[in-house]
Amino acid sequence: MDPVTPPVTDPTALPAVDALAPYDAVLLYSFGGPNAPEDVLPFLRNVTAGKNIPDERLAEVAEHYHHFGGRSPINDQNLALQAALRAELDRRGLTTPVVWGNRNWEPYTTQALAEARALGAERVLAVVTSAYSSYSGCRQYRENLWASLEELGSQDAATDGGAPLVVDKVRSYFNHPGFVAANVDAVVEAYGRLQAEHPDAAWPRLLFVTHSIPDTMEEASVVAGASYREQHLDVGRSVAAAAAERLGRPLEWDLVYCSRSGPPSQPWLEPDVNDHLRALHAAGTTSVVLSPIGFVSDHMEVAFDLDTEALETAQELGMVAVRAASVGTREPFVRGLVDLLLERAAVQRALDAGAEPPAEATVGALPPFRSVCVPGCCRQRAGVDSGIPAACSTDPWS
Repeated sequence: MDPVTPPVTDPTALPAVDALAPYDAVLLYSFGGPNAPEDVLPFLRNVTAGKNIPDERLAEVAEHYHHFGGRSPINDQNLALQAALRAELDRRGLTTPVVWGNRNWEPYTTQALAEARALGAERVLAVVTSAYSSYSGCRQYRENLWASLEELGSQDAATDGGAPLVVDKVRSYFNHPGFVAANVDAVVEAYGRLQAEHPDAAWPRLLFVTHSIPDTMEEASVVAGASYREQHLDVGRSVAAAAAERLGRPLEWDLVYCSRSGPPSQPWLEPDVNDHLRALHAAGTTSVVLSPIGFVSDHMEVAFDLDTEALETAQELGMVAVRAASVGTREPFVRGLVDLLLERAAVQRALDAGAEPPAEATVGALPPFRSVCVPGCCRQRAGVDSGIPAACSTDPWS
């Protein structure tokens, strides 16, 4: 693995009670998912709002959720992550409340911010359950956050609720040591499980899997010289190198994609994981490990697109396949998220004081990404400004 830059957080820098200053609440900010069969179609309408997708098409996607009883695993996983963050903050002597909100289902972002406000918060620090920078993984969350703050501000004005709530966010953390280390652990465990369950199998090829996005979104996703795809390649190199060192053997690996949607005429990032499995099989590969580095938990894209479709494809081809776990609530990941919260707080204190911000911890070849986005960052299409305001940025309307 590439050298890790020194972490920003120093437990002795401030008393624990002040270590997250100026923030007095944390928002765990996620995508959301349905809790029951009757939620599925309304949830999908939320996800696709403004795209004029007919209910007939949404009904096809809904079958993925009905395959699991109409309940997405993501909400329980977010509750588990919220509890894990609470435990790690407690371990460090930090009593800052952690609220949870979603873009697309209850509890909605506005509900979570209202909860933070009711707890006395004036400045909230958000951590998004998306590690990478792109429109879908960053700006769309910030647009939703802006709209929620506007709604909450209107409510405050109507009730004379005081000063407006301020929300900042931690940076995209794909190359943070905690995220990378948790993925390394998961890959090493998956190789061990495959060898234990299939001792005669060939040494597996490693397939890193992430959510596909339109080519136009990929082109518009460049931050610090690296697009969404290049961010994943950087993580893949770090994870594969560290896992190979622990396993004592080199790992051949590829980056593949899942969960594409949209019309067939619209190019999306490829290869699809199922297509790539077929190509590998045709070339003589008989064993693979699937590592979902594009996701932080085993939610629907993992449970259906990988555990159902991709593993069924491998079985049909006669390939041995094991899926590595996502980072979930693994200790290195949770510890890393709290490190990121403390890092962002230290950076903000420096900015407020007009001082030089401290160093930010990274793994790999790419620098730390911005926590305050610049105008036009992570658009849907390069050079096309939607005019939709986004929080946590230096856009003129922010």
